[in-house]
Amino acid sequence: MSGAYTAALLVSTACLVLLDMRFRLVFRRGPALATVALIVGAAFFIAWDAVGISLGVFRHLDSRWATGILLAPDFPVEELLFLVFLNYLTLILLSGWQRWREKGNQR
Repeated sequence: MSGAYTAALLVSTACLVLLDMRFRLVFRRGPALATVALIVGAAFFIAWDAVGISLGVFRHLDSRWATGILLAPDFPVEELLFLVFLNYLTLILLSGWQRWREKGNQR
């Protein structure tokens, strides 16, 4: 049981939180809307994974980098952390791009 991948995901997500707080991109801009967007996005990909798992497309393989903790058959805890990270990163990138475009139009 290593947990290195879990630690990397948590550290990476913490870095996103720092960026978000510093530049007021997602949660400091609209916490309720950001929470809903994050939950809906993660739920979509969890459902996507569930379909893939049920069809045998996705399967869990033991890794020395993962914790080995499964939330459901073939659904490791790292997958949930990754899906939250991926959605949060997307929200930050979209918000940053929108702000960049707004500043470009002010000139």
